[in-house]
Amino acid sequence: MYKEPIMIAPLFKERIWGGTKLKDMYGYALPSEKIGECWAISGHENGTNEIRNGPLAGTTLKQAWENHRELFAGEEGEEFPLLTKILDANDKLSVQVHPDDTYAKEKEKKTYGKTECWYVIDAEEGAQIVFGHHADTEEEFRQRIENGEWEELLRYVNVQAGDFFYVPSGTIHAIGAGVRILETQQNSDITYRVYDYDRTDGNGEKRDLHLEKSIEVAKIPHEDPVTERTESIVKGMKREHLISEQYFSVEHWDVHGSTEEIVNPSYLLLSLLDGDMIVRTEGESYPVRKGDHFIIPATVDSFTLEGTGKLIVSHSNKEKSGG
Repeated sequence: MYKEPIMIAPLFKERIWGGTKLKDMYGYALPSEKIGECWAISGHENGTNEIRNGPLAGTTLKQAWENHRELFAGEEGEEFPLLTKILDANDKLSVQVHPDDTYAKEKEKKTYGKTECWYVIDAEEGAQIVFGHHADTEEEFRQRIENGEWEELLRYVNVQAGDFFYVPSGTIHAIGAGVRILETQQNSDITYRVYDYDRTDGNGEKRDLHLEKSIEVAKIPHEDPVTERTESIVKGMKREHLISEQYFSVEHWDVHGSTEEIVNPSYLLLSLLDGDMIVRTEGESYPVRKGDHFIIPATVDSFTLEGTGKLIVSHSNKEKSGG
């Protein structure tokens, strides 16, 4: 069906902590002054992207997954497995935690929990994230929450552009103000808030907290996940492997010139963070520009990239049933 990239129209989500930086960075036409999330590649029921080109133009990624599984190498599962976002933390996000698959199925009746990872696109000087906590036991964790001892409980990490964080389900975390990230995650929208700085929304209402569920799913004590970034230089491209784990693999590609033929392992999700490029497949050329998001479907065996740019590239690690 498709012998070209499937171009994806981004979706935007208003958030109490959002801003307008995504317009400055990518030229997006934002629907409000408080846009916190660009859902870049999503088949989720709470927001699925429209396909911009080819025979499925005007339909959604969710519909493509349901009706044209050949584009995704026959991968099994009722729901598209991954969700790619760009987040603009104009203000700090709530301190939060996500459940694993088992808890999500039992307690929320959802297919997926939420394991995610972050590539830091941009960070203002002195920007931080919350990554983990200092409690050794559930009793200590609960006590510090009840006493409001957030500075003693939470673990803060300085961040800069190019940093990468793997955030498995159960990890206490929060993105700090002045940070922009590309997030690759399971296709889940389940978030349990632990702390929200007592701030209020536009109606003067505090957002809900989910303390008991947070305590049930949080990893106590915290352990930093082990990751190893590896780099290879190939024709026209520096290719950095960021993570391979149960749900996804993620890489950062830095392209300068024309690459050699890239074999498509099944289907790939790509976000062009910087630059302009041409995707070439089967003798045809398809331009992509900074801020574009697209899928190389399983019906494309291989492709090349030409130009200068930086991309985050991911794929699902779920089993394929055919193709």
